[in-house]
Amino acid sequence: MSAIAWDLPDDIRAVREGLIDFARKEVLPRHETHRALFDDPRRLYRKDGRFSDALKGLIGEVRRAAARAGYYNMCVPEHLGGGGLGHLAYYAGWEALFHLCGPHNWLMLYVISHWAFGPSRLLEKVTPEARERILGPMMAGEASMCFGLSEPGAGSDAAALATRAVKDGEGWRLTGRKIWTSNAPVADYCIVFAQTDPERAAARRGGISAFLVPTGSAGFEVQRVIKLFGHIGGDEAELRLEDVRVEPWQLVGDLHQGFAAALYGVSLGRIYNSARAVGYGRWALELALDYAKTRKAFDRPIADYQGVTFPLAESATELHAAHLMGLNAATLLDQGHPAIKELSMAKAYSVQVGYRAVDRAMQTHGAMGFTNEVGLHHAWHSLRIVNVADGTNEILNRSIVQRLLKGDTEV
Repeated sequence: MSAIAWDLPDDIRAVREGLIDFARKEVLPRHETHRALFDDPRRLYRKDGRFSDALKGLIGEVRRAAARAGYYNMCVPEHLGGGGLGHLAYYAGWEALFHLCGPHNWLMLYVISHWAFGPSRLLEKVTPEARERILGPMMAGEASMCFGLSEPGAGSDAAALATRAVKDGEGWRLTGRKIWTSNAPVADYCIVFAQTDPERAAARRGGISAFLVPTGSAGFEVQRVIKLFGHIGGDEAELRLEDVRVEPWQLVGDLHQGFAAALYGVSLGRIYNSARAVGYGRWALELALDYAKTRKAFDRPIADYQGVTFPLAESATELHAAHLMGLNAATLLDQGHPAIKELSMAKAYSVQVGYRAVDRAMQTHGAMGFTNEVGLHHAWHSLRIVNVADGTNEILNRSIVQRLLKGDTEV
């Protein structure tokens, strides 16, 4: 059954069904086989907070298997060797994976190439030499990357970044700091955004460029792993760049015009997180409904009590609306519309209602909702983070209002 009045195009529906089958064969069994690993943070992470070798091995296995099956690169442009699918496929694929796997089976994060971790349209902007060097391993799932945009003093106002690229002969020298750089502790490459024309950057008229930097470069350091919610490890990091040499082949896109690539990456992140919130929300809602039908209080299933079920009905309504908003925003992007207002609405709304759905599912479960075995707290943590990631709800509201004031009032 479906609550959506129209179906996805045949090719996207087939890919979505294939992704679900792939996850059932390649993701869920790995989690079950290695449950002792995934249930023990001391085995998942090294003392410095980075992924253990065992975990990195499993991530690599999933990436490579997904690449062989054609799912990892399904949204990479065809001329780069990918499937050429667009934003709607990206949204539908991720939503299906999050809905099926939930937070427990998180190796599914590596089934589709995440825009900041692997190949995407961002690689269209690299030089032919860079493409020749990195594209093969990246497309095969052998190598990964990260996206160095945010800085200690430049979060929501990303254009205020202070990292500098100073001309040095034919190349540049990079110096600065980055923070909240996902996947950085294990990445082979980092797309680093830096000022190349401080005057233009200060006037917000360009002056920012992007460079593809091997993480093993002299002067490039993962300074620390950032640990969240009391966890002993993670994949967010703070980076320090000290006089890192980059050559002309490492420039991504046009000189002084790198911020456009940053904005496109953030847009992909908003699609991803909209799908993530809806998928996790649907997973949590179904978990709560199943529990409400079996858990008894005062000799009756708690599903008989409106105080339990009405909040779940509210979440079902909100998730339905968020799902439609995400599908619509992705379709508008595929049609060539900027969809700034619609994508901002979809992301801001989806992450809030997804978070509420998980919180209500926890309330339905009572004390069981807080346990590791149920897993709701993993989704709760994840969705609390994405209420900030790739544009806070407040920044998104600002974007929406700006579009409305400019006359873009269609809703």
